[in-house]
Order: sequence, then structure tokens, then C-alpha cells
Amino acid sequence: MEVILKQPVINLGDKDDLVKVKPGYARNFLIPQGYAILATASAKKELAEKKRQAGHKQEFIKQSAEEEGAKLEQVSLAIETLAGADGKLFGSVTTIQIANHLKEKGFDIDRKQITVDDIRTTGEYTAQIHLHKEVKVAVKIEVTRKED
Repeated sequence: MEVILKQPVINLGDKDDLVKVKPGYARNFLIPQGYAILATASAKKELAEKKRQAGHKQEFIKQSAEEEGAKLEQVSLAIETLAGADGKLFGSVTTIQIANHLKEKGFDIDRKQITVDDIRTTGEYTAQIHLHKEVKVAVKIEVTRKED
């Protein structure tokens, strides 16, 4: 089944992409959640016109994402959190915390743009930030134990 994405979906596509998915995934998740619409003939025609008009804007958006990505590569985050003596965290470090730390550094990144492995111990980790469908940046995160 073909659908047109109304907003970016990680591991599937970006906004206004025409993607082929299984019918159950489209009917039960993408369409009810507002992530996609059915790719009818009229919707495809409308999408083609929209893409034609927005073609030159995409290059500017990609260029600004690359510039922001170059700045983000220079950033490393230090997150202090409660942990036991063995380094095991009381909870975990979430994408919300990472987004808040990036906001403190001057970057307005949505938590949905951040992909990170499960952080449950102190140490060094790498988070992937998806700025554009062609621009992904790795940010280093150091998780340390908060001293009393």
C-alpha cells in the first residue's frame, strides 16, 4: 500500500515522501496517528505540484542543516545524574534530557530527532541527531555520577 507521509517518520521517510508500507501498518498506525495519508491519484498529483514548488527551498534547508551539524559536531555533553557506587544509574538518561542539555548550549533540537542507545550506566555514549534526511550528526555524551 502506498502512502504519503505528512511528517518525518524515522526509518521510513521524510515529510512528503511516497512510501510503500504494509496495509496494516498504514491503516492501524500511520493514518490514524496523522503521520500519513493514502496515496490516491489526486493526492499524488498534489504532491508532485508541491514538490515542484518546494524544490529550490530544499537545498537551502539542507545547507542550513549541514551548517548546524558542523556546529553540533563540536559539542560534547556532560550529564550528571544520580547513580550507585558501581556506576549504575537510578533510571536512565533519556532523549528529553539530551535535548534539554543541547538547548542550554544554544541548539533547538526536538527530542524526536535524537536517537541514542539505552543509557543505564555511567560512561561515554554517542547520540545520533537527525537534522535532515541526508544530514545526521553524532554527539558525544559523557554520563557521570552526581556527587552529593
